[in-house]
Amino acid sequence: MKITDAVINIVYRVTLVYFYWLMATTVISQAALAQVTDISINKRANLLLFPTKPDSVKILETEAITLTQAIDIALRNNLDLQIAMLELKRSRSALRQVQADLFPNLNVNSNITRSQSASNQLAIQPFQGRLGDNPTNSFSADLQFIYKLYTSGNRNATIQGAEEQLRENELDVEIQSETVRLNVTLEYHNLQAADEQVRINQSAVVNASASLRDAQAQEKAGVGTKFDVLRSQVNLANAQQALTNSLSEQQIAQRRLTSLINVPQSLNITAKDPVKLAGLWNKSLEDTVIQAFQNRPELPKFLAQRNISIQRRRQALSQLGPQISLVASYSLLDQFNDNTSVTDGYSLGVQASLNLFDGGATKARAAQEKANITIAEVNFAKQRDQIRFDVEQQYNLLQSNLTNIQTTNLALEQAKEALRLARLRFQAGVGTQTDVIAAENDLTRADS
Repeated sequence: MKITDAVINIVYRVTLVYFYWLMATTVISQAALAQVTDISINKRANLLLFPTKPDSVKILETEAITLTQAIDIALRNNLDLQIAMLELKRSRSALRQVQADLFPNLNVNSNITRSQSASNQLAIQPFQGRLGDNPTNSFSADLQFIYKLYTSGNRNATIQGAEEQLRENELDVEIQSETVRLNVTLEYHNLQAADEQVRINQSAVVNASASLRDAQAQEKAGVGTKFDVLRSQVNLANAQQALTNSLSEQQIAQRRLTSLINVPQSLNITAKDPVKLAGLWNKSLEDTVIQAFQNRPELPKFLAQRNISIQRRRQALSQLGPQISLVASYSLLDQFNDNTSVTDGYSLGVQASLNLFDGGATKARAAQEKANITIAEVNFAKQRDQIRFDVEQQYNLLQSNLTNIQTTNLALEQAKEALRLARLRFQAGVGTQTDVIAAENDLTRADS
């Protein structure tokens, strides 16, 4: 593949990947890797690693991986995604906790007591010879049953609020997963672009070296000037400097990707995938915008936040209504060695409570949640408009980049032909070294 094809394809792929992310449509397979041959790739970085020696941070090996491998490794190792999944797990437990309020509470208490009262001893002192002062042993047990019959909507609001919180955390995991895929894909393509820039600058060095040789040959033959040689030497030095800078950018891109996927610090990652056209997007702009509205998890997240505030408002207002509970208890009591059998008793009743006055605290809390509902609605509208703008922007960029792919080959061929003719004219003595250097620069720009 030609260098220019590779660079333009990378630009197109980056735009397409970001475009797919806007659509919440995954380009890369989400399936886990069947096998990863290198153990060091699978090994996650030690969270508590604190290097103290230079050898501890030395890069020991370099591994080339595909984009699919990079995404799968990042999904396993990304700390923000792990936090989002832990929050999701916490929300599931919180939902189970509030769902327990649908069932009654059943409590049992029991006591076995051996006691001797000091007041009793004092009372029987005048009768020491006739009354004994023996300690007493007793047993008691209580079984209590409580069930909330009516909560003015508090119980249902609490459960539905926990369900919406769970939904929000599920969307957070989805958002974080898509963000990880996007960031890894962009950094992978940035690394590919850095690799291609190195190749472009290497080609520029080769061309500048050839021009320098031509200028030196012309000078030796007496048909060239020292000025042309100096111009060629400066042009070669500039090309070598650009190559050095691109090599540095390549190393930075490698370390950035390595850090992003969170592999051991002694490992360096390079790109293994060849550069090629990622695919085409054949839907119209209008269909694309609608699909983005349907697929993006940010919009239902704001709806979940709105629903959470609605349920919290219901919880607050429920405190103004009656709270009714069914209460039942059964008790046993026995005092040992008193020639009396175990006695028992029970009670059954309904408890009701009503908050008559709380200084307006409940209504103030409900007003806060009403404001939160409006905030969620405004955020929903803002996010919807932003999604549309982003999709329209990336859609137009996608179309322009696709056009560039189709037209850039012609410009490259023309630049190559112009350089060839400039060299022939210079070698024939009818052209100048300035023309050659200008043609080389044009070719480098066309490659880029």
